[in-house]
Amino acid sequence: MPNNPAQTPLRSTSQDHLDVEDIASDIVVLKDGSACMILEVSALNFGLLSEKEQDATIYAYAQLLNSLTFAIQIVIVSKQKDVTDYLKLLDNQLAKTTSPQIQQQLVKYRDFVKTIVRQGNVLDKKFYISLPFSSLELGVASTLGSVTKKNKGLPRPKAQIIDRATTNLSPKRDHLVRLLARIGLRARQLTSAELLQLFFDYYNRGQLGTKVRLPLYSATPL
Repeated sequence: MPNNPAQTPLRSTSQDHLDVEDIASDIVVLKDGSACMILEVSALNFGLLSEKEQDATIYAYAQLLNSLTFAIQIVIVSKQKDVTDYLKLLDNQLAKTTSPQIQQQLVKYRDFVKTIVRQGNVLDKKFYISLPFSSLELGVASTLGSVTKKNKGLPRPKAQIIDRATTNLSPKRDHLVRLLARIGLRARQLTSAELLQLFFDYYNRGQLGTKVRLPLYSATPL
């Protein structure tokens, strides 16, 4: 008599459906042997610039895109802003203030912030640029080998992939940081711990605010 599919235990986990193999040495390694480096980029309030400044910014941005000889991916992440600490700061300031007029203004401002938060209008936007490293750059032989072998796995040792990706992507990172600085934008590479937090927040939207840490074995070079 055939087994009832409903009684068959599930052996897979959510990690089996993710493309990320590991995060180490500030590099994201994917299951197919490719990798990427992620930069966090500051924001620019374009609406507050004068017309000439806006035109200059657009021109500089166009120059940046035209000068690139490699692929990039721009990612914008929006999530609801947690203003709990800010409200506590207002409450503390309210307790210290002796002037009735200032207290009244602080109460109105605090209630205004609470109303905006309840309406869900306070969003925190983060801007990222991903620099990809293709598994093809590891060599044709290793890539073909990963396709033909039956067991799934990385085409090369993880440490070798990280080393090759770092060597390949570091000059691209430095070039991009210089170009962004011309527009008035600051960019920096995310660390392993920040990358882990970024992916955790992305795949666990219901647990925003939860802090995660890298295991000890992943915090050291592989």
